[in-house]
Amino acid sequence: MPLHAITEVYGQAGLAQRLTHELRRLPPGARDTVADAAEWAQRLHADQRRTREPYANHVLRVALRILCHYRVTDPDVLIAALLHDVVEDQPWAAAGVTNHGPPPRAAALAVITAKYGARVARLVAAVTNPDRPAAGTAGGTDWQALNLQYVEHLATALDAEPWARVLKLSDFTDNGVGIIHTVGPKVRRSARKYNGFLPVLRDLLDRTDTPLKAEVKAHINGQLDLAERRFAAILDA
Repeated sequence: MPLHAITEVYGQAGLAQRLTHELRRLPPGARDTVADAAEWAQRLHADQRRTREPYANHVLRVALRILCHYRVTDPDVLIAALLHDVVEDQPWAAAGVTNHGPPPRAAALAVITAKYGARVARLVAAVTNPDRPAAGTAGGTDWQALNLQYVEHLATALDAEPWARVLKLSDFTDNGVGIIHTVGPKVRRSARKYNGFLPVLRDLLDRTDTPLKAEVKAHINGQLDLAERRFAAILDA
């Protein structure tokens, strides 16, 4: 059953149950560690929402896509997928500090390291977007500059981290192909933003050291093609 279909019909509980089922293919110790990370991620994102759903749905789908469709059973990669937005969005909760002042990203990464190891923390750091640039003189957000910063980050941060590319590809697929599940003014802005990511992501996917089988890469390329068509339809409307 498609992951967004599970979301629509069964919600977060259905995605969590699907993950529990799919984790049976892992050895018991690894299975328990990934399940622990899934529970922690859902707690950290509990008060956060996307346009139409709890934010935890997104991180569950990102991990499930890697496990089911990319055929990756590496527990570190699955844990990093579940935690990929924690440092960016919930660093205060992860670090266990009051939500005020600058985001405690280093402290959040230190907690991830202590709980799940340095490799998991390194992968999460690689897919964590940089802080936004300061607002322009008019007080608004310079979306063009922000999008350029994101593209540059993708090209540099993922260059030496092949497994982090796998996380970002699943994250992008959930956001890009799943853009049809977004509503409101964010739709066009997201389509423009994500469309600019495609050339970098295609290059990273096609590299020989990206650790995915040829048929999985072909599947992901098809997903990128579908996302591109959806972006074009939105931007041409």
